Amino acid sequence: MQRRTLTLILFLFASMTMLAQSNVRSDSIRQARRTARQQAREAKDTIPARYPVAKTVPENVNDLEHHAMDLRNPDNIVSDTIYNEKDTTYTIATRLGENTILGTPLLMNRSEYSLWHEKKQMQSYFRKKGNEEWENSKKKDKFDFTDMHFDLGPAEKIFGPGGVRIKTNGNAEIKMGYSMQSIDNPSLPSRSRSTNSFDFDEKINLNMKGSVGDKMNMDFNYDTESTFSYDAKKINLKYEGKEDEVIKLLEAGNVTFPTNSSLIKGASSLFGIRADLQFGKLSLQTVLSQKTSNTSVVSSKGGTQLTTYEIEITAYDENKHFFLAHYFRDNYDRSMSQLPTVLSGITINRIEVWVTNKTSDYNNPRNIVAFTDIGESRHISNAMWTGNGGNGIPANEANDLYAQMNSTYAGIRDIDQVNAILGGINGINGGMDYEKLSNARLLSSQEYTLNNALGFISLKTPLRADEVLAVAYEFTYGGQTYQVGEFSSDIKESKSTLMVKLLKPNACSPKNGCWDLMMKNAYSLGTRSLKSTDFKLDIYYASDSLGTNITYLPEQQLKGKTLLQ
Repeated sequence: MQRRTLTLILFLFASMTMLAQSNVRSDSIRQARRTARQQAREAKDTIPARYPVAKTVPENVNDLEHHAMDLRNPDNIVSDTIYNEKDTTYTIATRLGENTILGTPLLMNRSEYSLWHEKKQMQSYFRKKGNEEWENSKKKDKFDFTDMHFDLGPAEKIFGPGGVRIKTNGNAEIKMGYSMQSIDNPSLPSRSRSTNSFDFDEKINLNMKGSVGDKMNMDFNYDTESTFSYDAKKINLKYEGKEDEVIKLLEAGNVTFPTNSSLIKGASSLFGIRADLQFGKLSLQTVLSQKTSNTSVVSSKGGTQLTTYEIEITAYDENKHFFLAHYFRDNYDRSMSQLPTVLSGITINRIEVWVTNKTSDYNNPRNIVAFTDIGESRHISNAMWTGNGGNGIPANEANDLYAQMNSTYAGIRDIDQVNAILGGINGINGGMDYEKLSNARLLSSQEYTLNNALGFISLKTPLRADEVLAVAYEFTYGGQTYQVGEFSSDIKESKSTLMVKLLKPNACSPKNGCWDLMMKNAYSLGTRSLKSTDFKLDIYYASDSLGTNITYLPEQQLKGKTLLQ
């Protein structure tokens, strides 16, 4: 009985002990769970944001980074970097306004600052390159007539990759005019007395290059100012096949035909079709074309090349060589009659040459009024002026034009009053009797050459059709000094208009009194290395009746005289 009781007590004690241990274990588990949940909450609070935002006031180097979601700081918040020479450190402080410092400034040594600055520069560089790439990609997507690009699609299997590409460049200048001519001739029908016509002048320089894939190319060129006629228009369409294709080359338009054989000579400047084919080891080269170039033979003698020039009589150097007055033109042949001695008796001491200012050169500009008849005594185109009846020497006193302009019409010294004053005079026409130029350009001595004995100038660059040329000059003859026009030193007031001699008006025609001043006996051979002993000149007349060139005019009374006298 006692053993059973003892056993029962031990069992109850063991049961109570196990229950107490179970309660302690449950409390521990609950405490562990609470701790885990607390840690999870804390861990959840420290998870970095997916899109971080930089702090307004940096606390360490990492806070200096800028992120994609960052907004621009207000204008009154500025970050300054200050270098301390004593301890070689850098201080980065965020300043609000002028004197307020936000937070604690960030201190970095030299190595830390170098790493941060290098990283910042690299980011700025790649950001700049990215922006450039973006801008270029936007430009490529924009349609441009001068650079067109299209995709071929399935046709790339035939022509290769690359699409269709067409690039165009060049310029075009078109001038249009209207000409009206009236002839008061009673012998002509009334309908034939007046003629009207349009006048066109175009200058085109156009170049177009195109490609279709990587096999086909197109080249088109049109230039109205080319030296040779066969260079004016060029078009070439080329197809180049791959190594394993039968068609190696297919060209159309301006083609060449080179050969490696001395039996059959090659040729260039051809217009037609050329095909290069390959059949296994057999190569076939064919061409069907028209030759557009000429072959010339050049001969030489004594180490000097002999060249023959054929120049039309009307192909003189236009708007380049000018007599200074009709007196020099009338006495040209007489002055040259006993070469090498020039018999003019005149020496031009100084000259000023004025042209239309189209180069925006305002170093020495002056307002000028150029008169056709100033300095003329025998060739006066306007009957309003009266010559002095002297020996014809050009001078301001050769007729009364210069004197009347200085007295009766002195108001033309104001450039703004020129058209009002001269235009109000019955019988004086602008463009025929005078030209007005505001801010005219004075040519330097390197831009022209002067023959001071024969009285003409040669410009280094020809004038344009709408440019004006005028001069003032001084010369001696028979021990006496004469002057035509006014020099800029004569009237030093820059706003005051100069009166000068007109050599070429804006639009020169045979009706103009200056027409004969432009020399029409000067021709360019395109070379400078000429010697009189190696030069030969002949003048020919193309006779329709004889069908050949002859050296005389086919008139009965002129057959004994050659054209070259």
